[in-house]
Amino acid sequence: MKLTHLGHACLLVETGGTRLLFDPGTMSAFDDVRDLDGVLVTHQHPDHLDPARIGSLLAANPGATLWVDADTVTAVPGLPAHRVVRTGDTFEAGGATVEVTGGLHAAVYGAVPGCMNAAYLVDDGAFFHPGDSFALPGRDVDVLAVAIDGPWLKLAEAVDYVRAARPRVAVPVHEGETTDPAKYAGMLAAFSPAGVVRVLPRAEAVAP
Repeated sequence: MKLTHLGHACLLVETGGTRLLFDPGTMSAFDDVRDLDGVLVTHQHPDHLDPARIGSLLAANPGATLWVDADTVTAVPGLPAHRVVRTGDTFEAGGATVEVTGGLHAAVYGAVPGCMNAAYLVDDGAFFHPGDSFALPGRDVDVLAVAIDGPWLKLAEAVDYVRAARPRVAVPVHEGETTDPAKYAGMLAAFSPAGVVRVLPRAEAVAP
């Protein structure tokens, strides 16, 4: 497997010849990505789905299917052709098997209602993208994407999440709004099990 971090929550995952793009949002540089088999959106927020660019991305990748949660369908007018996912679903994207877990966006504050948030488990635990949630994969996971900044989290929660999920590798994401992402990632690494946290270089495909 190879991962390319394209900024904030956006990751290109290449596994067994399949190319999947997760959360192409307003803080991410995904416009030149080609040969996609699937585009998977965890939830409706613009930093995870850029309404102004999603159409051109799919036009440039005619073989890709767009997968979104049900709330995104109603929240984003003019959404291109898509398929709706719900918790408990399993589908094929290219040659990869994807399971949908999660359910709701992490609580922002008090009783403020949250939106749906689909977490995606690829190839029986090879990769897990939880979106804006601390959903656990429910099984062993090799590579975990973990948010390190946002109005809905504190770093201690991210550390607890890594410790609970117990991945071989945890890659920090969701750093687009902080001015010092290296500091946040460094703190995550300092309090997580030794050697688990790996910071991905920007826009470079690596095997984590």
